[in-house]
Amino acid sequence: MQITEHVYQVGGSTLSHPSDAAIYCVTDGKVTALIDAGTGDGHDRVLKNIAKENIDASTIHYLFLTHCHFDHVGGAHKLRGTFNCKVIAHQLDAQYIETGDQYVTAANWYGSFLTPCPIDIKINEREKLLDVGKLKLTMYHIPGHSPGSVALTVESEGKLVLFGQDVHGPLNDVLKSNRDDYIQSLEFLLSLDADILCEGHFGVYFGKEEVKNFIESFL
Repeated sequence: MQITEHVYQVGGSTLSHPSDAAIYCVTDGKVTALIDAGTGDGHDRVLKNIAKENIDASTIHYLFLTHCHFDHVGGAHKLRGTFNCKVIAHQLDAQYIETGDQYVTAANWYGSFLTPCPIDIKINEREKLLDVGKLKLTMYHIPGHSPGSVALTVESEGKLVLFGQDVHGPLNDVLKSNRDDYIQSLEFLLSLDADILCEGHFGVYFGKEEVKNFIESFL
């Protein structure tokens, strides 16, 4: 599903597997990054969706993981193996992905098992600018839902696109959530004044007012 000239959705509960969080794709046509990996149960459907959007698989160089939960990272090892792409995550969540933790990642909630996946690039900055070909992605550390949750933004068609996976939470002690951090992170996301929000489970929101209303509904 094309969202803008450079942004696509290639996975999610209705696109790849009912348990998958949204999987997004950012590309300039020559270099492509995936954002999140789903559970892995819909891997073949994700590959078909990528091909359906005429995205050249050889251009997929990066996989950004927004946080360590199973519905977002369970398929990371498969995507890394298929595309030989570099996996990028915040260092505070990387340990749970690399060790295949079954509890902090909520894999046990799904009655499944998280296959460990190496994190090739670990981010520890509050804000990090990354190149995806000619596109500039900014990664922001937004703790709360998990210790190492991140959001990403990219400019496309003159609009600021925000990838705010799991803006809605939930918060849970086993997941090492922190309510105070979560509230501060939501307020920070509001300050970005995004034009489009690509969320993890509740779809895509267009227009500053729609984005603002959705984020504010969790404050």
